[in-house]
Amino acid sequence: MKERVLVAGFATRHVAQSAYRAGYEVCAVDHFCDQDLRGYTKDCCTFDELAELYDRVIEMARRHSIDMLVVTSGAEAIGTTIPLCGTPPAKVERYLDKMEIQRFFEGLGVPVPPLAAEGAYPAMLKPRRGSGGWRNAVVRSDEERRNWEEIFPDTPYITQQLVDGMPASVSCIADGTRALAVATNEQLLRGTNASAHGFAGSITPAGHPFAARMASIAEAIVGASGCVGSVGVDFMLGSDAWAIEINPRFQATLDTVEMATGRSVFQLHVDACRGRLPERLPEQKCVAVRRILFAERDCVIRADLASLAPAVADIPWPGTEVEEGQAIVSVYGWGSSREEALRMLDTHITTVRRYMEHG
Repeated sequence: MKERVLVAGFATRHVAQSAYRAGYEVCAVDHFCDQDLRGYTKDCCTFDELAELYDRVIEMARRHSIDMLVVTSGAEAIGTTIPLCGTPPAKVERYLDKMEIQRFFEGLGVPVPPLAAEGAYPAMLKPRRGSGGWRNAVVRSDEERRNWEEIFPDTPYITQQLVDGMPASVSCIADGTRALAVATNEQLLRGTNASAHGFAGSITPAGHPFAARMASIAEAIVGASGCVGSVGVDFMLGSDAWAIEINPRFQATLDTVEMATGRSVFQLHVDACRGRLPERLPEQKCVAVRRILFAERDCVIRADLASLAPAVADIPWPGTEVEEGQAIVSVYGWGSSREEALRMLDTHITTVRRYMEHG
């Protein structure tokens, strides 16, 4: 009989898809419950605010016999009696606070952007809690800092010295004491407006001279963290491989990692949580890229994009209302080189936009 997994968090499609393809029966608690998530799950329910997440998880567990709980962003610290396949909340809590992450990295002696002195600019300002980078901002004066504080009142934050480079990450698996780098990734950021530093996609593998150094540092970080399963470390690759964050859960780069390596990251996660790491790491089979398309204005998605799969994922239901700046759909490209993958991505984006215009 198939093991039944409950995947819970703000966005779960990528993990539910991986679990489904690995042979598990999947239930999900998700903010969106897009078309393709429904296709991978036995049951799926939504929530509006994160405060509702716990009750929805308990509700789903009453409806179905659940063998394991797997969490994504927003649910990392949730505590239930359902057997957890991942890092326990008591351990994960430290890595949800960016000040604690700063201290952890400094204690390990890995390269990390130093905290900025009061009044020193430019600087990178980050909320102490939260994921996705959409509230991160470069501030260049006291006035810009105050403006940010007015937009996000009562939000504790840290301010780091600014380091330039390419946003990147390493996807690791860990058994609590050892960690192995499964893939390196280039991270694509939105690059404009107030959410300029928000996550907007990934390219796997990362084509950068410091990619191997970054992977080695990530293994040391994750191995020392005590986390288990799928764990990611974000970097800025510039004059060095600067460690930025550790993410003790599945990462948004999961799709391109699986496409590029041909391996099931979900199965690697389950095995690692049960104390088993692979003897050999997956080899790169291709270059894969994902780009999230965001709404340029308030709109209604009238077209049914489901027929465009597997070039798209996170597929909205026809009639979905989307506010300006919100994600619409993920689009993919792949090929034998970075250039070939990006060309395919551009072709697929053009097709998606044509469908939406005539939907």
